[in-house]
Amino acid sequence: MRVGEGALPARLFFEAVEQSSVAISITDAKANILYANPAFTRVTGYEAAEVMGVNESLLSDRRTPSLVYETLWGRLRQLKPWTGVLVNRRKDGRRYLAELSIAPVLDTQGHLTHYLGMHRDVTEMHQLEEQVRNQKALIESVVDAEPVVIALLDEAGRVVLDNQEYKKLAGDMRGQEPAEAFLSALSESMGEAFEKARSSGQGFVDHEVQFDPGAGRAPRWFSCSGTWIRERDSSADAFFEPRKVEYLMLVAKEVTELKRQQEEMRMNALRALTAESELVESMRETLTGAVYQMQGPVNMIAAATQLLERRQGEGTADPLLNVLQEALASGRQALQTLENCIPEERDEAIIPVNLNALLREVLGLSTRRLLTSGVVVDWDPAPVLPNVLGREGRLRGMFKQLVDNALDALDDSGTGRREIRIATQALDDAVQVVIQDSGPGIPESMRLRVFEPFVSTKGRSGSGAGMGLPMVQEVVNQHAGLVEVDPTCLEGCRIRLQFPNASQRKL
Repeated sequence: MRVGEGALPARLFFEAVEQSSVAISITDAKANILYANPAFTRVTGYEAAEVMGVNESLLSDRRTPSLVYETLWGRLRQLKPWTGVLVNRRKDGRRYLAELSIAPVLDTQGHLTHYLGMHRDVTEMHQLEEQVRNQKALIESVVDAEPVVIALLDEAGRVVLDNQEYKKLAGDMRGQEPAEAFLSALSESMGEAFEKARSSGQGFVDHEVQFDPGAGRAPRWFSCSGTWIRERDSSADAFFEPRKVEYLMLVAKEVTELKRQQEEMRMNALRALTAESELVESMRETLTGAVYQMQGPVNMIAAATQLLERRQGEGTADPLLNVLQEALASGRQALQTLENCIPEERDEAIIPVNLNALLREVLGLSTRRLLTSGVVVDWDPAPVLPNVLGREGRLRGMFKQLVDNALDALDDSGTGRREIRIATQALDDAVQVVIQDSGPGIPESMRLRVFEPFVSTKGRSGSGAGMGLPMVQEVVNQHAGLVEVDPTCLEGCRIRLQFPNASQRKL
């Protein structure tokens, strides 16, 4: 071809091969070297004159499996090119990895005439790749050995790296991606602090979140720590315009057992506090009852004394007057002594109280008696319940009293069905609590009187003095609430309570 007609001169092809940075050799059909460019010399150490007429096997090393050579020649016999990696040997005996491409050269009739071989030393690249693989394997081994859940998440929240504990948790969560659940729970519980920790790069430490597995299984608690990691984007798009890629290293340690132990300790402390409160309340009830019972005779003595004093003023003396006056003074002194012995109510701060949590505590306190009595509890809390402002201890004692009353009623009923239903509901401006039992109920004539002191409907199981519901009424009044025995309940007894929510009541 002529240059003037747009064809490239043959010399240009030769110079291109000569100046190429890739080792190029041309052999005959028997793989004897006919040409080698300067890059071939730089890679192998052999000068072109040394390898002329020598077979390419000069470079081969026995560490290359024979199967590789069989595959290579199998392709070439089919007049197809082959590409792969061989272990070659330089002139000085040093081995190197050669990334080799061999292509058959055919004449115009399609017959094989030569082979064109091109290879480059990829030893260093292979070493770097192996180092990366080894480091990755080492990191994965260390991560897998950790007894905590570990996951590396990309900017889209996808899992890039995880460990066996994460995979185990994913299996326990039955298809739900743990990373999504963690991010959702952390974002919800931390609020703006989550985004602040992300933007500042400071991360977060030991933030506890709760998972509800459903299907009747107990909730699980995890203590989560997270660190945002930023590295250079390795994609082609960021080659000339570097940018950072963000990852979140999430570490979650299950603390369910610790939470259970803490909850057990808290419930034990709560039981002790409740027992102490019940003892104090029992003393208050007993002493108040004694004062109430003594008040009647003292009032009668006072009336008789006043009558005799009027007669004495009219000129009629009565020798009993002095005796009655002494008895009245002694009675009033005894009443004052008893009143002074009545324990004072514990001073308690008014705080926002979640009645769902409070009722759950009361059920926990009553678990042993509920199980012993074979009572089925239908617990139906409102999913979202506004707080009420109140004294937590007083409210807890009030609900405990109502649950105890329901259990006493079931003990008296003697019926086969033993159920207690507790439900909460959010009204427009109030919170409603309903406690219902399947016991004998309260007669219509007693529905108002049961809130009076010393009035009781308990049968053989009742040990109180009729001060339980008056105490309930007192606590409800202190919290600006309402309490009633529901007249529409046809089976058992249903107590309905309402309290203004925190937004409707000021401290």
